[in-house]
Formats: sequence, structure tokens, C-alpha cells
Amino acid sequence: MADLSGKVVVVTGGARGIGAATARAVVEGGGRVLVTDVLEEEGAETAGKLGGAARFLRHDVTSEADWQAALDHAVAEFGRLDGLVNNAGIASGQPLEEESVEHFRRVVEVNLVGVFIGIRTAVPLLRAGGGGAVVNISSAAGLTGMALTAGYGASKWGVRGLSKTGALELAGSGIRVNSVHPGMTLTPMTAPIGIQAGEGRFPGAPLGRVGTPEETAAAVAFLLSDAAAYITGAELSVDGGWTAGLTTAHLTGG
Repeated sequence: MADLSGKVVVVTGGARGIGAATARAVVEGGGRVLVTDVLEEEGAETAGKLGGAARFLRHDVTSEADWQAALDHAVAEFGRLDGLVNNAGIASGQPLEEESVEHFRRVVEVNLVGVFIGIRTAVPLLRAGGGGAVVNISSAAGLTGMALTAGYGASKWGVRGLSKTGALELAGSGIRVNSVHPGMTLTPMTAPIGIQAGEGRFPGAPLGRVGTPEETAAAVAFLLSDAAAYITGAELSVDGGWTAGLTTAHLTGG
């Protein structure tokens, strides 16, 4: 378990899935967390289960005003800001020719522009505390091409690039910026397409199974911690080897 003692972290999209698992990891590591989401009932329930070390606030990541309010709330409640996890996101799942311009724009607005606004808003608060860590949740679809993900894939590649830009520009302020790239993971977002626990459907990885939110959360917590003090601009895949390359099964058609 990553040691996050005394750290204050904001986790967007924290009501469920990877976000909720990350919020739990922060608290279990000794930190305090502000869970934000547009899913108010689920978000409040998630924070409530974590006890006094957690708070919830409704937060639309596409809104600059909401971002300022969320980060100010974290500081007001807990006294400082040490980490930001940009996890909020939405998916796309239709062929490129069938994806509407409106939906493409919406996916990019939430998944990429929201991350940009968040980093920009957090920098002064992180700098005031002597530095900190930003962890941006990208995807395996941000490391390799993936059919049926025009808006999603484009946004997640963008998150990958934005993370590197942030790492380069903010290192002098003691702010580390890294991206995490989950593979197929069992969450409420993937369940509708048939993802199942264990070996399940669509394992898509040499390890032969889908991932759990807790496995991604553990990687995020590590990057938030002081154990990762010399890591910035990195891409951490949590995908069971999915993006490593071709397996013998691929090569033989098995």
C-alpha cells in the first residue's frame, strides 16, 4: 500500500469504478480525499463510506468555475492540496463514420479539456504547498489504436501528450505529472459491453483476464506518493500486457 500520510488529493469521477477505488486507496494510505463527480448520490455514498477523511462535491470537469470551486473546497476542508487525479471520463463506442460531431466534441471536452482545466487550476495551489503530483487517467487506447473509439481514443492520446507537456513545464515547481493507462477493466463504464470479472469476456491481455479498479488505483496511489518522487512524464500501463505487443496466439492465429 502506498504511503500517502498527510496528503490531500482530489479525485475526479470518484463516484464509482477506478475513481472510487483510487479514493479508497488514498484514505487507506493515510491521506484525505475530495471525491468529485456529476453523479451526486453515488459520489456522496462513496465519500460517506470513507469516513471523516473524505468529502464529496458535485463537479462538472468541463466548467472552469466548478474546477475552482472544487479545489478551493479541498483546501478549505483539509488545509492544502498535494495531489490531483484526473479520472473523470466518458466513452465512445461506434464506428468513426457513425460518430456524430456533437458526441465527438463532448467526449473530447470531458476527457481532455477537463484535464487541461484541472491541471491549470491546480498548479497555483500545488505550488503553494511546495509541489505535488498530478496523475491523469488515460487508457490503453491512448497508447495504441483501437477500433470504435474515435472520440475516446483521440482524447486519451491527448491526455498522454498533455501529461508530458505538464511534466516538462511544471518540474521546476516541484509538480510531477504522469499518465496511467488502464487496459480493459471491470467498471460500470465497461460492464454494458459485456466485460466480466476474472477471465471473462474480452480479456485482451497476455495475463488472460480483465483488470480490477483496485489494480489501477494501486498504480495511481504509487505515483501520488513520495516513493515516486523521481518519476514525471511517465506512462504507466496497467493493462495485463495488452499494449506490450503481439503474443504467440496473435502470431499463430490461436
